[in-house]
Amino acid sequence: MPELPEVEVVRRGLAAHVVGRTITAVRVNHLRAVRRHVEGPADLTARLLDNVVTGTGRRGKYLWLTLSSGEALVVHLGMSGQMLLGPVAKTEHLRVATLLDDGTALSFVDQRTFGGWMLTELVTVDGTEVPLPVAHVARDPLDPLFDRAAVVKVLRGKHSEIKRQLLDQTVVSGIGNIYADESLWRAKVNGARIAETLTKPTLTALLGHASDVMTDALGQGGTSFDSLYVNVNGESGYFDRSLDAYGQEGRPCRRCGTPITREKFMNRSSYYCPKCQPRPRQPRSPRPRST
Repeated sequence: MPELPEVEVVRRGLAAHVVGRTITAVRVNHLRAVRRHVEGPADLTARLLDNVVTGTGRRGKYLWLTLSSGEALVVHLGMSGQMLLGPVAKTEHLRVATLLDDGTALSFVDQRTFGGWMLTELVTVDGTEVPLPVAHVARDPLDPLFDRAAVVKVLRGKHSEIKRQLLDQTVVSGIGNIYADESLWRAKVNGARIAETLTKPTLTALLGHASDVMTDALGQGGTSFDSLYVNVNGESGYFDRSLDAYGQEGRPCRRCGTPITREKFMNRSSYYCPKCQPRPRQPRSPRPRST
């Protein structure tokens, strides 16, 4: 699934090309692509027509276009969603096609149909306007108003594995499985450590590493393991060449040379160095009393 850097790459591409353009035509090819818009595809189409795109936004993994109507078109890329600019995409996976007043098409392509579009109102949360469905999502580490100390305080109260907390979008948004593993590797912290047992300096450093690794990934266009994630021009990112932990099972750790380990985690996988990131010790079982 695209994480913060990949979604931000798409947002920047859209900001450069669609802001100020008017939507002149809309065609919905697949109902699942607009299932989150409860009023249905005809309503979505009618309300998008003749709107000017006034801006773009992103929080965590959510992306949106602001419109002259005062509403927001929220886009969730899901596992394989793509927002492509150019001619109308020629693929069986084209879900929604829109035409802009300069003749450019904005195509939403989604092979696995987990993503989708919806129109919604904007609300103000902590002084920032966001679409209503995004109101519950925490700020992400690249947000200028991200309060690292406040997030550390939240984490210090969590009796839960630190990796689970990094993936909780109500605690800190934008971090998915890839960048959680990379941040933990950089911080030399095992994802199975309980958040409340980690010190404030350790948690502060971990969030700093999360910011750094996602900034690095953003500079390389994000992480692409296949053709499912691309930018608005259909190009893949190449941060996968710089990954230290995620997907590196059996390869030597770049710090110490120990082979990277892979373990199952929440129907996914975790990758870490068993030497640099030792697992927490299991508490000893009490000895049975003698009779």
